[in-house]
Amino acid sequence: MNGLYEEIRIALHGIWHRRWLALGVAWAICLLGWLGLALIPNSYQSKAKVFVQMNNILSGDLGTLPADQQKDFDRVRQTLTSQDNLEKVVRATDLGTGLSAAQVSGKAAGLRERIKIASTADNLFDISATWSDSSRTDAANARLSTAIVQKVIDIFVEENLSGDKAETSQTLKFLDQQIADRGRQLAQAEARLAEFERKYMGVLPGTGTIADRMAAARNEINQIDAQLIPAQSALSAANAQLAGTPANLTSGGGGGGNPALAAAQTELAQARSRGWTDQHPDVIALKQQIAALRSMGGGAGGATMTPNPVFMQVKSQQMQAQATVSALGARKAKIQNDMNTILAAQASDPAVAGEQSQISRDYNVLKDQYDKLVAERERARIKGDVEQQTDSVRFQIIDPPSVPSGPAAPNRPLLLVGLLIVGIGGGVAAAFAMGQLQTTYPTAQRLEKASGLPVLGTISETVTDSARVIAKQRLRWFMGASGGLAGLCVLLVAVEFIQRGLGA
Repeated sequence: MNGLYEEIRIALHGIWHRRWLALGVAWAICLLGWLGLALIPNSYQSKAKVFVQMNNILSGDLGTLPADQQKDFDRVRQTLTSQDNLEKVVRATDLGTGLSAAQVSGKAAGLRERIKIASTADNLFDISATWSDSSRTDAANARLSTAIVQKVIDIFVEENLSGDKAETSQTLKFLDQQIADRGRQLAQAEARLAEFERKYMGVLPGTGTIADRMAAARNEINQIDAQLIPAQSALSAANAQLAGTPANLTSGGGGGGNPALAAAQTELAQARSRGWTDQHPDVIALKQQIAALRSMGGGAGGATMTPNPVFMQVKSQQMQAQATVSALGARKAKIQNDMNTILAAQASDPAVAGEQSQISRDYNVLKDQYDKLVAERERARIKGDVEQQTDSVRFQIIDPPSVPSGPAAPNRPLLLVGLLIVGIGGGVAAAFAMGQLQTTYPTAQRLEKASGLPVLGTISETVTDSARVIAKQRLRWFMGASGGLAGLCVLLVAVEFIQRGLGA
């Protein structure tokens, strides 16, 4: 620790011993720095804040979606810094005075870096412009920065309030033209499709291509076959029952007939309607009973015939089953005949299927395009009505373009003080470096360490009274020169504040 303290004392002694060198370097650095700072022109910045709200009056496709709002904000940022808009700013301000078209274009390219547009919060935009020109006065630069921001706001209003109307009108005009073209093409495709269907496809039910209709016809035939099988079975059963059921029932005469015989014959007819054969025991027993009853009542005086109700019921079932089978057979024959007609047309002209596919494909493509264009036109029209009739865009200047009261850059007071500190540090560093370069030994220990020999003693400096007077005089000169450097810095800072006050 003692060694470090000794080294610091030695370094400070060396710097103080070369204090005039340090002061000279500090003066040189400060003067050069302050001169260079004086040559830097002041930059003046004007700021404004605007509020833009896109009212979502209608929801969904009919209104302004949040994604559309973000697109509008992005479009604002991009268009306001476009080359055309920046050229408008140059021509509308003093920047474009006496400039040619090429010079205006070059000035606009340089202006792009000096205009900043930022979205600070929802629907809020900060617009700022910074301008510095050594050929203009500070007041002129301040007014020019304000004029630039004002013109940018004017373009902002023009792009958002009137630009959408022109864009909507152009969009509707383009969509109307496209819809008219697609409508003519769609009408031609519909005519070709109708002619083809009349010629080839009208005989088959359904919609779609020939292959689709043929597949549908085959499916329908399969369904008819599935219905025809049980209908034919029902018809066969009805025929069998009808064959074994008498049309009339025999009853005795005179006294009103034999009721027992009539009841037995009715029971026998019902048994046969249930499908019982003549070998069934109950059928055999009924036949024997009927024969016995007839033998018993044969001479009673004649017999009468009455209609058999079971026969009539079975006959009705037979007629219904016959009608169902006939209808299904006729439907199947009709569809099969239509299929044969289409197959014959394809056999005679193999290109029919390809032609039909091409016509259907063209028609479907044109129909989809036409429907999309119509929907897009309606959406654009309603959106334009929303923007023009319901105040869909609300614009308000929150903070008007500010008139700079002082330069935004450079910060001269801070830089003046900083240069003073840098100058002092540079002077101290120069004195320290000079002390390191010179081969002197400030202490006996350093001499002993450097030579490797013991130091027997040291001789102290003897200062006379006249030398003390001279040393005091030089110290006063040094303090005065040092104070002059600091005072000059304070004076420059004061002048800067005075200039700012006069400019405001």
